[in-house]
Amino acid sequence: MTPFPRQLLDGYHTFATQRLPTEQARYRELSCVGQSPETMVIGCCDSRVSPEVIFDAGPGELFVVRNVANLVPPYQPDGNAHGVSAALEFAVQVLRVKHIVVLGHAQCGGVRAFIDKAAPLSPGDFIGRWMSLFVKPGEIVEQREKETMQHFVTRIEKAAVLRSLENLMTFPCVNILVGRGKLNLHGAYFGVAEGSLAVLDDDTKEFRRVNDGTLVA
Repeated sequence: MTPFPRQLLDGYHTFATQRLPTEQARYRELSCVGQSPETMVIGCCDSRVSPEVIFDAGPGELFVVRNVANLVPPYQPDGNAHGVSAALEFAVQVLRVKHIVVLGHAQCGGVRAFIDKAAPLSPGDFIGRWMSLFVKPGEIVEQREKETMQHFVTRIEKAAVLRSLENLMTFPCVNILVGRGKLNLHGAYFGVAEGSLAVLDDDTKEFRRVNDGTLVA
């Protein structure tokens, strides 16, 4: 039998001896009454960007789905399997979440591969097809004149958040509830190096940095 990763066993030991005793009652409650999180977070698979850690969330507080580059595909009921769409449907129609947050981040490998048109992006692989969701047919994504590569990458990372928010509104269940004021959509961007967080301003479509829990103008 292949040994289970030692790091995970050690991590569980720490959880079981330190964190679990303080949250045991909460886990028991959740096992009996089920989950009822108010917020869904759609984030990237990147191991450096854990929504539960960033937002200091306890058990049962966040409903999280993660994928490459935190993308939401457009509504496409074609009979194929759609993991993100299924999670979204469950969150909105079963859990009745009140907020959906699309969480992008700096140094996103999926976005950089998309920009560089480099491995592991090839026409027939899963990552290439997945990242193609970022652009609409005929849309061209390219570096602007005098724009540095760093600024270009950051701009596209943030644009991925905007595109996902746009795609969310193609889902009838989301569109209807947003229109009724029962569901709110949010964009956010995490700076890995600094541990910074910026939140999307709906009016200006700019990301405003959060400082000590307060949005900075």
